[in-house]
Amino acid sequence: MSLLRHVTAPLIANNPVTLQILGICSALAVTTSLATALTMSIALTAVLCASAAIISAIRNHIPASIRLIVQITIVAALVVVIDEFLKAYAFEISGRLSIFVGLIVTNCLVLGRAEGFAMHNPVLPSVLDGLGNGLGYSLILLVVGAIRELLGAGTLFGQSVLRTTAEGGWFEPLGLMALAPSAFIILGLLVWAIRSWWTVQNEAPDFALRTAPEAPRQ
Repeated sequence: MSLLRHVTAPLIANNPVTLQILGICSALAVTTSLATALTMSIALTAVLCASAAIISAIRNHIPASIRLIVQITIVAALVVVIDEFLKAYAFEISGRLSIFVGLIVTNCLVLGRAEGFAMHNPVLPSVLDGLGNGLGYSLILLVVGAIRELLGAGTLFGQSVLRTTAEGGWFEPLGLMALAPSAFIILGLLVWAIRSWWTVQNEAPDFALRTAPEAPRQ
């Protein structure tokens, strides 16, 4: 696999959210607006790349019996740095993200790439793999965030796009878009659309339906 493939494959063909169904908790919780979705995307991508670099660099010195503990410790330290940075330079966004930045520590995407790739590959491919998965995750979050904010408030990044009835316009915001189930519905539609277009992503059925035998002719 070429180095560029590590970055491009997770965008659509092997997207961590729509194909692997990883890290969807944040997709449900922080996509009420594009600003929070973008901030979460940048934070998780930074943690993915940095943790991949560190874990790959020391992978040959980590005892197998404590590798998960070491990985979680590294990720947790990086998350604390990101969280403090947001509190210092983007306090309002940090407050809106609430505990979800801290929950990057338990994000199965971060730990999955650390254990499944960074522990077995050199630094550069590991960083590119982290970047690719971060971009793939970010792409889905931004699409969901854009749809929810546009239909839920008529805005994008807080700027009016669809003039609401409260402002004398024609658009009536959809209250459903402010609720977590709307993100689940949008994700489901995205998965359906991608797999309808790219049928290779469809899983084989677990069982085949059997038709009843025809009755013998008299």
